[in-house]
Amino acid sequence: MLEDSHKRKSLGRGLGALLGDDIDFLGKESGVSNSADRTVKLSSLSPSPFQPRLDFDEEALKSLAQSISEKGILQPLLVREIKNGTYEIIAGERRFRAAKMAGLKEVPVIVKNMDDKETLEVALVENLLRENLSAIEEAEGLQRLINEFSHTQEALAQVTGKSRSHIANTLRLLSLPLSVQQMVREGVLSAGQVRPLIGLDNAEELARKIAEKGLNARQAEELAAKAKKPQVNKKAKIKDEDLEEISSFLTKNTGIKVKISANAKGGGKLVLEYNNPAELDKIVDILQQKSTL
Repeated sequence: MLEDSHKRKSLGRGLGALLGDDIDFLGKESGVSNSADRTVKLSSLSPSPFQPRLDFDEEALKSLAQSISEKGILQPLLVREIKNGTYEIIAGERRFRAAKMAGLKEVPVIVKNMDDKETLEVALVENLLRENLSAIEEAEGLQRLINEFSHTQEALAQVTGKSRSHIANTLRLLSLPLSVQQMVREGVLSAGQVRPLIGLDNAEELARKIAEKGLNARQAEELAAKAKKPQVNKKAKIKDEDLEEISSFLTKNTGIKVKISANAKGGGKLVLEYNNPAELDKIVDILQQKSTL
């Protein structure tokens, strides 16, 4: 339990806390490079089976490859040795793919001794520090860190540099129907466009409408707000108007104040009001007359 508590706290100090105090590895493509342990051949590297990212944007990779061709790799890949001089990538698969595109034969690496669980944790956190994740990919990464490593939302907010409310709102996206999540994953809709749909039974239908009409986030909010309002039952409205008319007719023709109300089952109440004993006697007389007919 003490070890878990320490792990949750360490995450709040940034990704460097997971990798050791001797390194501040953020997986960035620019900035000052960390000192590499060695240079290894690309053929000696393999992607990690624990890599949480499944989709790599081809255009972004080409852009990174161009940058690598001009400036080289400014940030070493983080790897762990498997056996006989072969390595598995813990963080930096984008750079690995882009380096291949750029025609490099070797890349700088930092070697860390990590087990499978540590590898997955670092890969998840490293991916969350990216800016090109879809909101759903971000939510899935955050949820895995909570489920599999018992990290709190507060700790995740610290390590990602985002607000606690951002973390909570991002996680809530996972409650949307899978079809709506897929639209966000594919870039058809943004998190801002679908967030108002959370909790709505017809979220899928509204999401399609937002996409088809090209509504922005504010317009999507208005559409969702309208969907949340209880729909007026036109038949019930007409029925109420009829009852009001009947009440007025009876009041006018009997001189007794009459109120009629209906319930959802088709029944209702008819109330006769009186202000003094004389009016009560009048009501009794009317009812007696009806009973003798």
